[in-house]
Amino acid sequence: MQIAIVTLDCFNELDSFIASGILGRMTPHGWTVRICAPVPIVQSRSGARVERQEDLSYAAQADAVLIGSGWRTRDWVADDTIMSQLRLDPSRQLIGSQCSGALVLHKLGLLSDGIACTDGMTRPMLEQLGIAVAPGAFRAVGNIATAGGCLASQYLAAWLLLRLAGEARAREVLSYVAPVGEERDYVERALSLVSTPEAALS
Repeated sequence: MQIAIVTLDCFNELDSFIASGILGRMTPHGWTVRICAPVPIVQSRSGARVERQEDLSYAAQADAVLIGSGWRTRDWVADDTIMSQLRLDPSRQLIGSQCSGALVLHKLGLLSDGIACTDGMTRPMLEQLGIAVAPGAFRAVGNIATAGGCLASQYLAAWLLLRLAGEARAREVLSYVAPVGEERDYVERALSLVSTPEAALS
Protein backbone atom coordinates (compact mmCIF):
# COMPACT_ATOMS: atom_id res chain seq x y z
CA MET A 1 0.00 0.00 0.00
CA GLN A 2 1.16 3.49 -0.83
CA ILE A 3 0.07 6.25 1.56
CA ALA A 4 0.54 9.94 0.77
CA ILE A 5 0.43 12.51 3.56
CA VAL A 6 0.04 15.90 1.92
CA THR A 7 1.97 18.48 3.93
CA LEU A 8 2.02 22.16 2.97
CA ASP A 9 4.09 25.04 4.33
CA CYS A 10 3.07 26.26 7.82
CA PHE A 11 1.71 22.77 8.47
CA ASN A 12 0.53 21.42 11.80
CA GLU A 13 3.06 18.85 13.00
CA LEU A 14 0.46 16.75 14.81
CA ASP A 15 -1.56 16.23 11.64
CA SER A 16 1.27 14.91 9.50
CA PHE A 17 3.49 13.19 12.03
CA ILE A 18 0.90 11.33 14.13
CA ALA A 19 -0.64 9.77 11.04
CA SER A 20 2.78 9.07 9.53
CA GLY A 21 4.05 7.51 12.75
CA ILE A 22 1.04 5.24 13.22
CA LEU A 23 0.77 4.15 9.60
CA GLY A 24 4.53 3.69 9.38
CA ARG A 25 4.13 0.68 11.69
CA MET A 26 2.84 -1.10 8.61
CA THR A 27 6.17 -0.76 6.77
CA PRO A 28 7.16 -4.38 7.57
CA HIS A 29 3.91 -5.44 5.88
CA GLY A 30 4.69 -3.70 2.61
CA TRP A 31 3.22 -0.27 3.22
CA THR A 32 5.03 2.85 2.04
CA VAL A 33 4.13 6.06 3.87
CA ARG A 34 5.43 9.33 2.43
CA ILE A 35 5.32 13.00 3.38
CA CYS A 36 4.40 14.80 0.14
CA ALA A 37 4.88 18.51 -0.45
CA PRO A 38 5.02 20.94 -3.39
CA VAL A 39 8.53 22.12 -2.47
CA PRO A 40 11.63 20.26 -1.23
CA ILE A 41 11.55 21.77 2.28
CA VAL A 42 8.41 22.70 4.20
CA GLN A 43 8.30 24.48 7.53
CA SER A 44 5.79 23.82 10.28
CA ARG A 45 3.83 26.52 12.05
CA SER A 46 6.34 26.37 14.92
CA GLY A 47 9.45 26.43 12.74
CA ALA A 48 10.44 22.78 12.25
CA ARG A 49 11.87 22.27 8.78
CA VAL A 50 11.11 18.98 7.06
CA GLU A 51 12.42 17.54 3.83
CA ARG A 52 9.66 16.06 1.72
CA GLN A 53 9.88 12.40 0.75
CA GLU A 54 7.86 12.82 -2.46
CA ASP A 55 6.37 15.65 -4.49
CA LEU A 56 2.61 16.05 -4.83
CA SER A 57 2.42 13.84 -7.89
CA TYR A 58 2.86 10.85 -5.58
CA ALA A 59 -0.65 11.45 -4.23
CA ALA A 60 -2.17 10.57 -7.61
CA GLN A 61 -0.75 7.05 -7.53
CA ALA A 62 -1.25 6.37 -3.81
CA ASP A 63 -3.84 3.98 -2.44
CA ALA A 64 -4.72 6.51 0.26
CA VAL A 65 -4.16 10.23 0.73
CA LEU A 66 -4.35 12.23 3.96
CA ILE A 67 -4.34 16.03 3.74
CA GLY A 68 -3.08 17.78 6.84
CA SER A 69 -3.93 21.27 8.02
CA GLY A 70 -1.90 24.41 8.48
CA TRP A 71 -2.06 28.11 9.08
CA ARG A 72 -1.86 28.95 5.38
CA THR A 73 -4.29 26.40 3.95
CA ARG A 74 -6.50 29.14 2.47
CA ASP A 75 -3.48 30.48 0.57
CA TRP A 76 -2.66 27.06 -0.85
CA VAL A 77 -6.27 26.37 -1.82
CA ALA A 78 -6.19 29.61 -3.83
CA ASP A 79 -2.96 28.58 -5.55
CA ASP A 80 -3.92 26.81 -8.78
CA THR A 81 -0.34 25.68 -9.33
CA ILE A 82 -0.51 23.59 -6.16
CA MET A 83 -4.10 22.45 -6.43
CA SER A 84 -3.67 21.28 -10.02
CA GLN A 85 -1.05 18.81 -8.81
CA LEU A 86 -3.56 17.04 -6.55
CA ARG A 87 -5.24 14.65 -8.95
CA LEU A 88 -7.23 12.48 -6.58
CA ASP A 89 -9.77 9.80 -7.42
CA PRO A 90 -12.20 8.69 -4.69
CA SER A 91 -13.35 5.78 -6.83
CA ARG A 92 -10.03 4.03 -6.21
CA GLN A 93 -8.43 5.94 -3.33
CA LEU A 94 -9.23 6.50 0.33
CA ILE A 95 -8.97 10.24 0.94
CA GLY A 96 -9.03 11.99 4.30
CA SER A 97 -8.56 15.52 5.58
CA GLN A 98 -7.53 16.93 8.93
CA CYS A 99 -9.00 20.24 10.16
CA SER A 100 -8.37 22.91 7.49
CA GLY A 101 -7.49 20.15 5.04
CA ALA A 102 -11.25 20.03 4.47
CA LEU A 103 -10.84 23.26 2.50
CA VAL A 104 -8.68 21.31 0.06
CA LEU A 105 -11.32 18.58 -0.26
CA HIS A 106 -13.95 21.23 -0.95
CA LYS A 107 -11.77 22.88 -3.60
CA LEU A 108 -11.33 19.50 -5.28
CA GLY A 109 -15.08 18.88 -5.21
CA LEU A 110 -14.78 15.90 -2.88
CA LEU A 111 -17.27 16.96 -0.18
CA SER A 112 -20.18 15.74 -2.23
CA ASP A 113 -22.73 15.62 0.60
CA GLY A 114 -21.78 19.09 1.85
CA ILE A 115 -20.82 17.99 5.37
CA ALA A 116 -17.39 17.77 7.03
CA CYS A 117 -15.62 17.55 10.37
CA THR A 118 -13.08 20.28 11.05
CA ASP A 119 -11.61 22.46 13.80
CA GLY A 120 -13.10 25.60 15.30
CA MET A 121 -10.92 28.00 13.32
CA THR A 122 -11.82 26.44 9.97
CA ARG A 123 -15.52 26.06 10.73
CA PRO A 124 -16.60 29.58 9.69
CA MET A 125 -14.58 29.31 6.47
CA LEU A 126 -16.33 26.08 5.50
CA GLU A 127 -19.74 27.43 6.47
CA GLN A 128 -19.17 30.45 4.23
CA LEU A 129 -18.60 27.97 1.42
CA GLY A 130 -21.91 26.26 2.17
CA ILE A 131 -20.41 23.24 3.97
CA ALA A 132 -22.17 22.10 7.15
CA VAL A 133 -19.78 21.21 9.96
CA ALA A 134 -20.48 17.99 11.85
CA PRO A 135 -20.04 18.17 15.64
CA GLY A 136 -17.82 15.08 15.97
CA ALA A 137 -14.11 14.38 15.58
CA PHE A 138 -14.45 12.00 12.63
CA ARG A 139 -16.82 11.31 9.79
CA ALA A 140 -16.57 9.15 6.68
CA VAL A 141 -18.85 8.74 3.70
CA GLY A 142 -17.65 6.05 1.32
CA ASN A 143 -14.00 6.67 0.54
CA ILE A 144 -13.90 10.23 1.92
CA ALA A 145 -13.21 11.02 5.57
CA THR A 146 -12.81 14.26 7.50
CA ALA A 147 -11.48 14.81 11.00
CA GLY A 148 -11.56 17.73 13.41
CA GLY A 149 -9.08 18.53 16.18
CA CYS A 150 -5.33 17.94 15.97
CA LEU A 151 -5.34 14.64 17.85
CA ALA A 152 -8.14 13.33 15.64
CA SER A 153 -5.38 12.45 13.17
CA GLN A 154 -5.21 9.13 15.04
CA TYR A 155 -8.74 8.39 13.81
CA LEU A 156 -7.78 8.98 10.21
CA ALA A 157 -4.90 6.55 10.67
CA ALA A 158 -7.19 4.00 12.33
CA TRP A 159 -9.68 4.36 9.47
CA LEU A 160 -7.01 3.62 6.88
CA LEU A 161 -5.74 0.66 8.88
CA LEU A 162 -9.20 -0.81 9.22
CA ARG A 163 -10.11 -0.29 5.57
CA LEU A 164 -6.81 -1.37 4.03
CA ALA A 165 -5.33 -3.88 6.48
CA GLY A 166 -8.36 -5.33 8.28
CA GLU A 167 -9.46 -5.35 11.89
CA ALA A 168 -6.84 -7.74 13.26
CA ARG A 169 -3.93 -5.73 11.91
CA ALA A 170 -5.56 -2.44 12.92
CA ARG A 171 -5.88 -3.71 16.48
CA GLU A 172 -2.26 -4.78 16.49
CA VAL A 173 -0.94 -1.42 15.32
CA LEU A 174 -3.22 0.68 17.51
CA SER A 175 -2.37 -1.43 20.57
CA TYR A 176 1.31 -0.78 19.90
CA VAL A 177 0.94 3.01 19.87
CA ALA A 178 -1.64 3.24 22.69
CA PRO A 179 -0.63 4.56 26.13
CA VAL A 180 0.57 1.72 28.33
CA GLY A 181 -2.23 0.32 30.44
CA GLU A 182 -4.89 1.89 28.22
CA GLU A 183 -4.52 -0.35 25.17
CA ARG A 184 -7.91 -2.03 25.29
CA ASP A 185 -9.96 1.11 25.84
CA TYR A 186 -7.94 3.06 23.29
CA VAL A 187 -8.32 0.47 20.55
CA GLU A 188 -12.02 -0.13 21.18
CA ARG A 189 -12.80 3.59 21.14
CA ALA A 190 -10.85 4.24 17.95
CA LEU A 191 -12.24 1.29 16.04
CA SER A 192 -15.77 1.93 17.25
CA LEU A 193 -15.60 5.50 15.98
CA VAL A 194 -14.17 4.71 12.56
CA SER A 195 -16.33 1.60 12.09
CA THR A 196 -19.55 3.56 12.58
CA PRO A 197 -18.46 7.07 11.56
CA GLU A 198 -21.98 8.45 11.22
CA ALA A 199 -22.26 8.10 15.02
CA ALA A 200 -20.11 11.22 15.15
CA LEU A 201 -23.11 13.20 13.96
CA SER A 202 -25.40 12.22 16.81
